[in-house]
Amino acid sequence: MNMTVKQISVFIENKPGTMVSITDALGTAGIDIRAMSLADTQDFGILRLIVSDTEKARAALASIGCVTSVTDVIAAVLPDTPGAMSGMVRLLAKNNINIEYMYAFISNTDKKAYIVLRIKDTDTAVKVLTDAGFSLAKSIN
Repeated sequence: MNMTVKQISVFIENKPGTMVSITDALGTAGIDIRAMSLADTQDFGILRLIVSDTEKARAALASIGCVTSVTDVIAAVLPDTPGAMSGMVRLLAKNNINIEYMYAFISNTDKKAYIVLRIKDTDTAVKVLTDAGFSLAKSIN
């Protein structure tokens, strides 16, 4: 059973209007952005997205000249309480699992926190987390 979600990464130019083009293209294509992270340098950035339809989003982004890649990431579902994330990252560290990057968001509908993690050895991390009783999302609605 797959316990990861698909994340789209887009290498973008760091200039005014870039996000307008991207969000317009996705909106016109009927794509809902579920989670997003933008990391930048002075001239370029990496936009990471989890969307309602990965392939449709890739096509929409390609139509405006964006190059994309898709990565499997883990979306851990935690209670929205202080210290909840600490137990998860402690478990990963104890098992010598390095987090390459992560970002989080809160769901108001189910009162849960979602932590998106990029880990080189995804299968091992999934096993460690699920064996310890952590919930992982198969999709993000």
